Amino acid sequence: MPLAEADRELVVEELGREPTRAEAALFENLWSEHCAYRSSRPLLGAFDSEGDRIVVGPGDDAAVVALPDPLADAVADAAEDAGGDAVPDLSDAPNGDVYVTLGIESHNHPSYVDPYDGAATGVGGIVRDTLSMGAYPIALTDSLYFGAFDREHSRYLFEGVVEGIADYGNAIGVPTVGGSVDFHEGYEGNPLVNVACVGITTEDRLVRAAVNEPGNKLVLVGNSTGRDGLGGASFASEDLDEDAETEDRPAVQVGDPYTEKLLIECNEQLVDEGLLEAARDLGAAGLGGASSEMVAQGGLGAEIALDRVHQREPNMNAMEILLAESQERMCYEVTPENVDRVREVADRYDLGCTVIGEVTEGNYVCTFEGETVVDADAEFLGDGAPFNDFPMEAPDPQSRDRPEGVDVADAFDAVLASPTTASKEWVYRQYDHEVGARTAQKPGEDAALLAIREAADIEAGSDATGQGVGLAISAGAAPNWTDANPYEGARAVAVENATNLATAGATPLAAVNCLNGGNPEKPDVYGGFAAIVDGLADGCSALDAPVVGGNVSLYNDSQAGPIPPTPTLAMVGTRQGYDAPGIDAEPEGELLLVGEPALAEAATTLGGSEYLAQFGGTDAFPAPPEDPAPILDGIADVARRDDTLAVHDVSHGGLAVSLAEMVTESAGLAVELPGEDPAGELFAEAPGRALIQTTDPDAVEARFDGVASVRRIGSGTDDGRLTIDIGEQTLEASADEIAEARSTIDAALD
Repeated sequence: MPLAEADRELVVEELGREPTRAEAALFENLWSEHCAYRSSRPLLGAFDSEGDRIVVGPGDDAAVVALPDPLADAVADAAEDAGGDAVPDLSDAPNGDVYVTLGIESHNHPSYVDPYDGAATGVGGIVRDTLSMGAYPIALTDSLYFGAFDREHSRYLFEGVVEGIADYGNAIGVPTVGGSVDFHEGYEGNPLVNVACVGITTEDRLVRAAVNEPGNKLVLVGNSTGRDGLGGASFASEDLDEDAETEDRPAVQVGDPYTEKLLIECNEQLVDEGLLEAARDLGAAGLGGASSEMVAQGGLGAEIALDRVHQREPNMNAMEILLAESQERMCYEVTPENVDRVREVADRYDLGCTVIGEVTEGNYVCTFEGETVVDADAEFLGDGAPFNDFPMEAPDPQSRDRPEGVDVADAFDAVLASPTTASKEWVYRQYDHEVGARTAQKPGEDAALLAIREAADIEAGSDATGQGVGLAISAGAAPNWTDANPYEGARAVAVENATNLATAGATPLAAVNCLNGGNPEKPDVYGGFAAIVDGLADGCSALDAPVVGGNVSLYNDSQAGPIPPTPTLAMVGTRQGYDAPGIDAEPEGELLLVGEPALAEAATTLGGSEYLAQFGGTDAFPAPPEDPAPILDGIADVARRDDTLAVHDVSHGGLAVSLAEMVTESAGLAVELPGEDPAGELFAEAPGRALIQTTDPDAVEARFDGVASVRRIGSGTDDGRLTIDIGEQTLEASADEIAEARSTIDAALD
């Protein structure tokens, strides 16, 4: 895609001349939608990115957030339990210098063209974003969206993407601990692959992207540069054509996870020895993107000799070297006296290492074989693109037109077996989710839970000694929800992810998002995208969960049409310790449904549900509560109680699926529901609700007094069966029958 004529005119005016071929290609990529956010940045101010624990917000490769101090929490809890009049407010006390990093990115178009390499390099890119902050990657999540599962091409893409993520993540030793998988006809011609990474670092190890000092060297470390990934940024800023799988293959990068593993360990040593002044990974727009952004953020310039770059293909020209998106490469700012030591460390890990230039006080200048091929102001390169002002149309509200004559038992079977709500074990069993010995709660639960033992700075003898901080992670979206109602659906995505954290006893700390939309030049598509931005922003604000970074992916259109607006959210939360109840029922204990404040109507509206996806029709979307935080705080409190046996959120598939997921071969559930609206009671997907099994139901009711309704709906049994009496009907299934019904993906692919 050549530089647009209007953009070319701006460039000519700035430069005072026609751009060189390399300059035109660099501007084309850096001013693409993928890099410059030309259509989305005017909307992103809706997000609240401030907070007492936010160390680095949007703008760097990843955000950085300070962990809470478990000792401070323990002191506060002890004082409160003792009935002290003055409980110290230590909730915002810094946790020494223990930080977590959060980042998320999309690799949507590449994963359509080449599902294996497209997904694998998405993992590699977000891991290097983590490295560039001076952090060590400790967890990955993947949120994946495909067309209808019964279509052969959708399954081909699905299998390739999962294999790419598994092979790359497993090889580099970073556990994939959570995520989501959805199937929706809107993704038939354009799947989405959104990958998030969590890292850990400390205050003294933190590295930023902005260069610091003229005279410092720019050092390229990692793989050699080839021609793969050329034009990847501009390719990601166009609708997918019918022949994209063949014609756009050169725009897809090829990953090498074993080199990435060496780069992870090399980066760790460079950070430990304090050898880095600034860092940026080479992602979109390759070396040109990374190096120009580094100097622009520092308000400086650079002189780079492109022919010094270590290359793996012969006769590469300046534009290819500048823009190739070859993987496993980092650009570092290094003081002159540390260059030799950086080279020694890189050599130890068998990585290429080249001094390609230095920081200056002038323009961003690149030379090739003695000729200047780029000479431009770095800030203009990065921020000179004008924003788009496209018209937008507000989405139409859903009418109420439920399907009639659907048998509840048939609906129960169909919703359990739907690929979207069925078991995802086929996916996560391919991932190594235990490497690193931090995973306290594994895939298959509502949220992953990691043990951050570095935070266990607790005095000897304290009751909390050795517990550290439990870091809960939830990631995903709900295309059925945002397709039905973009604003309320996106707000519900925020509440749903926070509810997942609450079931692990955690409260939100921060979030990053990946905002996926279709072609913004279409008013209805842009209106839907704007609605998910506002909905997600309002939902996160209501949860006091600052959105500290993210990614935008537009032009997800194909011959099949635009995707549903898809706001993937990756949210982390914290708790003291990391012993969570999980979702599995126990033979004893009462079962309570909590979290329905003023939801008498919303709980039985079916908009956005898998029930309607299976049987057709429309309905109003069950909007989440306006103030969900008190409800979720209560769920988190109850999840940390010793008398709580199991906690499970009610979300995709509704109450029916959540109940079924709790049943095991050794523990069943006997449930009784009113039956006034069986479909609504069983299959509505109103967010912000949870099932709690407890041996002290009175305590649960007391905790939610004045906050949310609590209904006692059943109890545990020792027969491994789910029995639901709903009005005049009874639904029954054993744990084995449920597992077989939910094995749709395994049955099709194994």
